[in-house]
Amino acid sequence: MVEDPSEPYGQHRQQDVYAMGMLADQRPDIPVRYEELERDAIEAMSDRAAGYVAGGAGSEDTVTENRRSFANWRIVPRMGRDVSERDLHVDILGQTWDVPLMIAPLGIQTIIHEDGERATARAASDLTLPMSLSSVASYPMEDIAAELDETPKWFQLYWSSDWSITESFIERAADAGFDAIVVTVDVPILGWRERDIEQGYLPMLDGEGLANYFTDPAFRASLDVPPEENEDRAIQQFLDIFGDPTLTWDDLSDLCSMTELPVVVKGLLHPDDAELAIKHGADGVIVSNHGGRQVDGAIGALDALPGIADQIGDRVPVLFDSGVRSGADVVTALALGADAVGIGRPFAYGLALGGEDGVREVLTNIRADLDLTLSNAGQTTVTDLDRSLLREETIH
Repeated sequence: MVEDPSEPYGQHRQQDVYAMGMLADQRPDIPVRYEELERDAIEAMSDRAAGYVAGGAGSEDTVTENRRSFANWRIVPRMGRDVSERDLHVDILGQTWDVPLMIAPLGIQTIIHEDGERATARAASDLTLPMSLSSVASYPMEDIAAELDETPKWFQLYWSSDWSITESFIERAADAGFDAIVVTVDVPILGWRERDIEQGYLPMLDGEGLANYFTDPAFRASLDVPPEENEDRAIQQFLDIFGDPTLTWDDLSDLCSMTELPVVVKGLLHPDDAELAIKHGADGVIVSNHGGRQVDGAIGALDALPGIADQIGDRVPVLFDSGVRSGADVVTALALGADAVGIGRPFAYGLALGGEDGVREVLTNIRADLDLTLSNAGQTTVTDLDRSLLREETIH
């Protein structure tokens, strides 16, 4: 018997769906199976937006490898255990999350749906599901923080070559009530994304996703005239200062000294880099290959997770994203050492199909699947999962 059981998310979701289907002949508005969700969402978006969201680096082999990595691990259910109550709570950086899930930072969401990050934040708030907001958001961070209210929220930082802007973003995030800074380190330069290149499409050149920059005092101070008077010049300034390929681990120490908020380093695939991140001040790490969007031919993110988790132990939280499509995937990642798991493209596809309602439905389904997979695998507590639940099968 667990001391603090979670809501029976899976049973409640099933009961609601079956009742609507049998009593009202009403099926879910948003596809449940990921393949159909992705297909319908791509059809709903413009060709450019669909390519930007679904695409990856180069031949997109890394996107495929992320899924192959999950196929290499099989859950081995155990029987004869009381699984009537499950505890899905996790403690991350001093906060208790209801479930080990977070909405991963995904930028420029208004190209997916007109309400963009506002819709996503409202769904997150309704579900009390933590959200990480991208630097390249379509609305200022203060607006999204207000939508999230008391829901755990992290601000994802793209490290600008203009340190005054970086520092300003960090200060604004703290003032707005964000609980952590997520420093993405795997984008010193944008990757070779063939779908976007074929269409000649970079949404920031339309001014999309630049709300945090256009409202930032340090960014505005770098301009001769405000963005409202010369948007083209402001866009060019953004391109000039976005990212910094000269950064090293020593710079992370300087960044950490800028804030009292926890700093989480995102985009790690090598155990030595995770060790260096901690050495230079990181309070947590996220194992990720940016959903396959940066390096073609890279290892699957899940393949990197066990080594990094072993290296770090219990010193700081280890989060994971890239390739997660279901609650069963979440269970696998938790068993391989993740403390919590980020959801990316699935929620974006829900956003494309139904705005706030679509995001809510996709995340509700993943949460339900997580709960049911946990129980049917003979497990009751997510924090007790380990590799004994899994069997490795190398798939070629």
